[in-house]
Amino acid sequence: MSKNLMYLSICFLGVCILLGSWLISNSLQKDSVAKDEPRYELVPVNEQNIILYDKQTGEYWRKFIEPNEGPTNWEKQPSPIASE
Repeated sequence: MSKNLMYLSICFLGVCILLGSWLISNSLQKDSVAKDEPRYELVPVNEQNIILYDKQTGEYWRKFIEPNEGPTNWEKQPSPIASE
């Protein structure tokens, strides 16, 4: 093998390694940014009240928990940020 061909082969291999590592790093950055936040958030207000908040619409549901009693129903509350 001539020295010129070996030099070109080494340069080509170096360019391929750099290009491949650049493509991999870009794909990893796009995946980390594309992760979505959860839509709903469960907010414990106190021992008797729990709120389920919808971040997309601004609506929330409240549940009052009686001590030593069975389950109660969720009540939809008006959004404090939406104008109706």
